[in-house]
Amino acid sequence: MQLAGLTQQITEIARQAGAFIRQERLSFSSEHIEYKDVNNLVSYVDKEAEKQIVEALHTLLPEAGFITEEGTTGQNADRTGLNWIIDPLDGTANFIHNLPVFSVSIGLADGKTPIAGVVYDINRDECYHAFTGGGAWCLRNGAVDERIAVSPATRLHESMIATGFPYSSMDRIERYLAILASLMKRTHGLRRMGSAAIDLAYVACGRFEAYYEFNLNSWDMAAGVLLVREAGGIVTDFNGGDEFLFRGDVLAGCAMQPELLAVIEEYWNNEGALPIL
Repeated sequence: MQLAGLTQQITEIARQAGAFIRQERLSFSSEHIEYKDVNNLVSYVDKEAEKQIVEALHTLLPEAGFITEEGTTGQNADRTGLNWIIDPLDGTANFIHNLPVFSVSIGLADGKTPIAGVVYDINRDECYHAFTGGGAWCLRNGAVDERIAVSPATRLHESMIATGFPYSSMDRIERYLAILASLMKRTHGLRRMGSAAIDLAYVACGRFEAYYEFNLNSWDMAAGVLLVREAGGIVTDFNGGDEFLFRGDVLAGCAMQPELLAVIEEYWNNEGALPIL
């Protein structure tokens, strides 16, 4: 399998799906919304984009399985083999509310290890792509392909941090809020974009110094974590390990990542350390 050529083809597939999503946004209305839960939304756009992506990727690499957000393939993928891990529209709530922060995320993993990934920031027409050993790149406006790198920041107090808010698992919300409160006092600021894939891409290109979140799915991060690593960054789970892809908690950042990890570890597994908020 030739990853360089494969990644170029994934990039084009992501951009085509993004063009479809961008066009559908022009005529989208609230009657097209379906509710998985009150704050977990889906539309025909997600499903149709996923079908288009799956069809193209199956032709590209027939032996790979699929792990997808909308489940349009009906497959139960073997996590030990090659799998496409896809979020056809990461940031659906933003899309529905016409907030221009949503993306296409396509990752290829060998077991729990991403080996190729593309995140297409649809509204900025920035297509971030990487494969193992090839560095991380950003194709802007379909024309200029530039190598990207994480921020040179080395300390937490120099950093802008991205995160997300949990919408279903509330059993550790107090610990999450304690981390937020601590970081508000130690950083340049915290941002919540609403698309994990874009957050990770922005860490890879140096717009954010780090990103952390828990209760994620593999399709939220499969492409983005590879971008960060290939851009020179560090990616771990909340215990400092390598189980993030299917465990659901991830911390990705530049050289200051270990300092941020120490803050998370202080509160995440230590209920006695929680401050009074």
